[in-house]
Amino acid sequence: MPDGSRASRPQAGPAAGPRGGRSRARTPEAVSAALPAAAAERAPAVASDNDAREPAAGAPQPEGAAGAANGGNGDGARAAAPTGHPTGPEDADGARAATASAPAAETTAHPGPEAAGHPGPAAPDGAGHPGGGERLRFVGAATRRIARGIDLDEIVLGLCRATVPTFADAILVYLRDPLPVGDERPVGPVVLRLRRTDQLPEHVRGAGEGDAADPGAERPEPVPDLAGAAAERCEVRIGGPLAEVLRGVRPVFGDSSAARAALPELLGDERPVPDRQRTILAPLRGRRRVIGAAVFVRRPDRAAFENDDLLVAAQLATHTALGVDKAVLYGREVYIADELQRTMLPDSLPQPTGVRLASRYLPAAETARVGGDWYDAIPLPGNRVALVVGDVMGHSMTSAAIMGQLRTTAQTLAGLDLPPAEVLHHLDEQAQRLGSDRMATCMYAVYDPVAHRIVIANAGHPPPILLHRGGRAEVLRVPPGAPIGVGGVDFEAVELDAPAGATLLLYTDGLVESRLRDVWTGIEQLRERLIETARLTGPNPPPLEPLCDEVLGMLGPGDRDDDIALLAARFEGIAPSDVAYWFLDPRPQTARQARRLARRALTRWGLEELTDAVELLVSEVITNAVRYAERPITLRLLRTDVLRCEVGDDVPQLPRLRQARPSDEGGRGLYLVNRLARRWGATRLSTGKVVWFELALPSHAR
Repeated sequence: MPDGSRASRPQAGPAAGPRGGRSRARTPEAVSAALPAAAAERAPAVASDNDAREPAAGAPQPEGAAGAANGGNGDGARAAAPTGHPTGPEDADGARAATASAPAAETTAHPGPEAAGHPGPAAPDGAGHPGGGERLRFVGAATRRIARGIDLDEIVLGLCRATVPTFADAILVYLRDPLPVGDERPVGPVVLRLRRTDQLPEHVRGAGEGDAADPGAERPEPVPDLAGAAAERCEVRIGGPLAEVLRGVRPVFGDSSAARAALPELLGDERPVPDRQRTILAPLRGRRRVIGAAVFVRRPDRAAFENDDLLVAAQLATHTALGVDKAVLYGREVYIADELQRTMLPDSLPQPTGVRLASRYLPAAETARVGGDWYDAIPLPGNRVALVVGDVMGHSMTSAAIMGQLRTTAQTLAGLDLPPAEVLHHLDEQAQRLGSDRMATCMYAVYDPVAHRIVIANAGHPPPILLHRGGRAEVLRVPPGAPIGVGGVDFEAVELDAPAGATLLLYTDGLVESRLRDVWTGIEQLRERLIETARLTGPNPPPLEPLCDEVLGMLGPGDRDDDIALLAARFEGIAPSDVAYWFLDPRPQTARQARRLARRALTRWGLEELTDAVELLVSEVITNAVRYAERPITLRLLRTDVLRCEVGDDVPQLPRLRQARPSDEGGRGLYLVNRLARRWGATRLSTGKVVWFELALPSHAR
């Protein structure tokens, strides 16, 4: 018997016997009597040792050390070793009999006294207390249950379920609001907020032990609600009684002088506190500071707490506080990871004229919500749009950081209006600068709604799928290319038709590849899924958002091992009748020619109301282009939901808006554009630049 062998070592105590009387000490009766007495003798030594330490009294040791204190049973905890109380053998036997059917701490609910893990009606005052082995087993089971929690609510719930009703009839857990994270220094006064309460059900609280033995006996008065009517919030006064108890760290009985003044401050003046030693106030101390308090309460008809119960409360409080510390740090890490991933992906997609967009992103797992998959849609001059989907190797914070750098680089390169193959080439160079093992796949496509064409370049990424208006789905044949980061590899682009009503799907390999299937099997399943979805809508293309949901629905339970990024683009295009395009030579007469051409186009479209504004703005922009251009100038008007005018030349310098002085002869052209146009801007191209402006259409033309 581990507990008996451990308790037989002391040479003093009422049951130790004379020196050399070893046979008597080994009898079960002597062992039962020696256990509480020996534990009582060791208790002052443990307390004095705790006094010598930093105020973490009753701090738990590793579970490996607990096994030695419990005779090899690793469930115990070292600080709870001094168990029992100095009573005679008869009391010890009575305590053993009373705890023979004590409930385990693995309680998850309190349906009634007959349920597993719940005791019957409480023993009357004066009944025996659990022995040392029972306390150690309870502390071991309770701390394991607390340690199983990951987030804050699970840890606090584990404390409540482990202590009620085995250790206490009610518990109140207060935590700091807000909880400090890591080494953060709290600002402002310390505020404790009631996080959770737990207690026996009302029908159990009102039952007495004599009811079952004598049904005709008079029932006792119902016990009041021990956890109710407590204050929800408490501001700890500096230098107040509650602050002193929290600073002392050690649990105290409710009838002590310190607790009598501290409990009303914590629970509220109207909250009744059971008399005698039926309440324990235990500060919750984390790694660096007190982060809360726990109040354990017993009913008046139950045996009061003893001195050894303070050690048990200290163990429970310390394990809970350390668990709360870990949960707060874990929550901060999850928050940082979520924010990092969220900020590196677009909050919303643009909706340029001629194309509709929808997207989805799914992390590999809820516990690892960062990864290297990304998608993007970047508006380009001429109502074009760049569609990007990429996948950085790995699922760590490093992968997410590399993904953010590559996405920023792709946006910068897209702003230069470089061809797709050139964009991938520069991304490959950037990945090599980041490190030799920084590899990623990427698909970069540019859609032109005026020409109804799309140019695609691939860097080791799964091929896109084009769903036609009639329901036919095809896997586009694009050059596979090498992943970004390999270096020394040329990328090739292909130009394909993009008919109106067709839908292009760009995705990462997490959608089509898993442990259960290879990439090409998954691509074929995705193509069949698109065909089945298109049949439901007949000749009309399926809506984009439900289409994305249907695509993700092809993933079965446990069929996802990687992040998933999905970008869907519905091509609508711009009709040729809504486009007017001219090449103009850079001559002094070009501004007058541009005004005449713009006026004719507006008359054809029935937009004569915009003639004066368009002629003025076109003249100013064309005049500036003629001054510096050496090659023909392009003028294009597009009628969509707005009227857009674009003027391109071969000069890469972008114009700047400035305030002209009264003596200046020029510098007022862009000022007029800024005042009259709905929007305007300038974009640098590989062959020069484009200056554009937009005007709102009249109400009858919208």
